[in-house]
Amino acid sequence: MTKRTSAKYKIDRRMGENIWGRPKSPVNKREYGPGQHGQRRKNKLSDFGTQLRAKQKLKGYYGDLTEKQFRKIYTEAERVRGDTGDLLIGLLERRLDAVVYRAKFVPTVFAARQFVNHGHVTVNGQRVNIASYRVKEGDVIAVREKSRQMTAIMEAVALTERDVPDYLEVDHSKLTATFVRTPGLSDVPYPVQMEPNLVVEYYAKN
Repeated sequence: MTKRTSAKYKIDRRMGENIWGRPKSPVNKREYGPGQHGQRRKNKLSDFGTQLRAKQKLKGYYGDLTEKQFRKIYTEAERVRGDTGDLLIGLLERRLDAVVYRAKFVPTVFAARQFVNHGHVTVNGQRVNIASYRVKEGDVIAVREKSRQMTAIMEAVALTERDVPDYLEVDHSKLTATFVRTPGLSDVPYPVQMEPNLVVEYYAKN
């Protein structure tokens, strides 16, 4: 088991929030952080601490991306004219693993990355096994024919804890999803408040 995979169970507790809205989140039972010092009283965060936490939460939500990956995406958003925070969210939501997760083809964003890496997904009829692949508006994402009977897919489709957002058109009978448009922050159904403006402030100072 990789360090990233084993650490995913600690992300919610480290943030003190159920960032994916999962019924089995450890935060539902324990409100303190992981580790031997997790139960110590929390001090009020500094501006830097608040900005850092906002970055960690957003980075963690998308499968605990590496700092190098996340900073690269931020740099791309910064280069484009417009609201950098909204543009950052749009780029994150265009990742193929994020689209597979949003379409409810898999139960978690971590499962989405593995699902894509194992070659179960096509984009416009071509197999793509790169989780960070960036979809474009109008792209059709589908589960490969030979993968459609997987139990995990059937279970994910039946999940009631989250809905498919309106920037995707999904046909669960055919296991296809069309990426209609690039969303902004207000379009994305995060279970908790995300603050990309604080992420922008963090990188502007560091």
